[in-house]
Amino acid sequence: MQDKVIMDNVLTSVKNACDIFMHGTIEASTPDVNAAFKQSLNDCLCMQNEIYEKMAQKGWYPSTTAPMAQIQQTKQKYSSAQ
Repeated sequence: MQDKVIMDNVLTSVKNACDIFMHGTIEASTPDVNAAFKQSLNDCLCMQNEIYEKMAQKGWYPSTTAPMAQIQQTKQKYSSAQ
């Protein structure tokens, strides 16, 4: 199996774990359980970012920068909705 495929699968799995931890944080019934899920979510988000960075360095996860005009247009759209 190619390294890119393995890393893509790992990234997908970590993103799914982040989703589970986020829902656990939202649904936690006690402060201690909430804190445990929140810490796990934060750890998982850090792991996801590290995997993304390594994939981006190798060109396996290319990203493009949005034009500033598009960013401003989107900000205006959502700030006027409030």
